[in-house]
Amino acid sequence: MKLFLDTANVEHVKMIAEWGVLDGVTTNPSLVAKEGKDFKKTILEMCKYVPCVSAQVTATDFAGMKKQGEQYASWHKNVYVKVPMTTEGLKALSYFRSKKIRTNTTLIFSASQALLAAKAGANIISPFIGRLDDVSEDGMGLIAEIMEIWMQNGFDCEVLVASTRHPRHIVDAAKLGAHICTMPFDVFSKLPNHPLTDSGIKKFQEDWEKVSKK
Repeated sequence: MKLFLDTANVEHVKMIAEWGVLDGVTTNPSLVAKEGKDFKKTILEMCKYVPCVSAQVTATDFAGMKKQGEQYASWHKNVYVKVPMTTEGLKALSYFRSKKIRTNTTLIFSASQALLAAKAGANIISPFIGRLDDVSEDGMGLIAEIMEIWMQNGFDCEVLVASTRHPRHIVDAAKLGAHICTMPFDVFSKLPNHPLTDSGIKKFQEDWEKVSKK
């Protein structure tokens, strides 16, 4: 399973990329606004570290999405155009596929939406599990349902698990066979850590110091 960072912070991308495990980055208008940096410059900087950076359109109509998406795709070969799951978005997905512009469909909350996005030509679909959990729905249950559909139909489209909240989400997504999982920096930072690892290293160092002093 590929691991993506959900951020618009270039320094965070650089830090995780240095671990050798980062496959891509997802962004959205809220994340970009939070950083307060130039959008294009931010996208181009992140493209230096990973082969896939999702840049989300802000237009809500097909013509606007088409214009923005073509502009974003011209910036760098690593850019994927992030399109919202709407009927106008479906039109944009179909158009972008015909032009070989790679896409990521965002704000998916049902299996039927996932199915339509894949049929329209999305390269990646992004179901949001944390937001479903927030309204007492089963986010990971949706991933299980989508992966079953994918197994039966063989769509040329990757399933990206988004809106993850803790490391267990990432493990469960991997167990279900999801292709990609994206997560915020604080969740990614927790993945390598375990208190028993820390205590084990401390014990090894203490024992080595005792031996080295003899």
